[in-house]
Amino acid sequence: MRSLFIILFLIQFSNAIIAQGCCSGGSGSPIAGGASQGVLLDRQMEIAGNYQYISTNKFYAKDHDTAAQFDNLTSNYLYLRWAYGVTKDFTMSVESGYFTNKTLIGLDKRDTTTSSGIGDLILFPRYDIFNRTTETTRSEITIGLGYKIPLGKHDDSTLIYTNPSTGKKLYTTSAPTVQPTNGSHDLIFYAFLFRGYPIKKIQIFANSLYVKKGWNSLGEKFGDYASVGLFAGKTFFKKLGVTLQVKGEWVGKMQAAKDVDLLAFYNIDITSTGGRKVLFVPQISYSRKDFIIYATSEIPLYQYLNGTQVGSQYQFTAGISYRFFTAKN
Repeated sequence: MRSLFIILFLIQFSNAIIAQGCCSGGSGSPIAGGASQGVLLDRQMEIAGNYQYISTNKFYAKDHDTAAQFDNLTSNYLYLRWAYGVTKDFTMSVESGYFTNKTLIGLDKRDTTTSSGIGDLILFPRYDIFNRTTETTRSEITIGLGYKIPLGKHDDSTLIYTNPSTGKKLYTTSAPTVQPTNGSHDLIFYAFLFRGYPIKKIQIFANSLYVKKGWNSLGEKFGDYASVGLFAGKTFFKKLGVTLQVKGEWVGKMQAAKDVDLLAFYNIDITSTGGRKVLFVPQISYSRKDFIIYATSEIPLYQYLNGTQVGSQYQFTAGISYRFFTAKN
């Protein structure tokens, strides 16, 4: 029972594109498929992975639809996670992901930009500060402090012109929207509260995440990211789990280093960065022995984006998790 619903937390945070500039983009949360759960049992190991698909062509000026500035933005992402219960209260996880494709298609299908590559490495320890079980309830409070290390490129370039007579090529730095990582070292703060009623097979829980963004080598500092999620879940037929979530997200505005003009250098308008969203996230999972498969989708309910930015539209995630003990109890 505990594994079935804790695994649902694997998919609540995603590497979704949070608009940071008109056509710039940038990761709000670097986590996709991990860290958003309680601790594992003593000497229990988990290997998990998921596939995430994102697509959007919706633009917003504050909370209103506005004219699109490109045709479509899509990404295909594979996320892997390894976790180990060092003790019954302390779990350590290592996570990373790979973009098989990130594509930005310009208006009228012109000026298409595409990329692929590894994203970030995330080191994420979690500690259970409170855990109490009675005949009718189970309560848990877990906190975590993670660190994100960029592994992929954040300064990849795109060919924009070739001189027909000399053959000389002109490149420009690609928008952050299609870079595999934003290139900064980030701190991740996390808290998780759980309340379960085993007899009724009902779970109520909440979590919060705050990502403190650092500077990258281009003189960019993406806005900090914060989210709060409220969940309610129930088990059916002992193996099928259904969870409903309402999630609020906030992204701060970008900053530029001294003497760095983001608009001139990278076509990023700082006034069109940052915003807030409310999303509805239905989740379903199926458990069989040590394996759990799951799927989820994020449905935007409300979006308020500063200036003019690309917003959220379609996001689907599906994955599998395998848990086992490394030693006999």
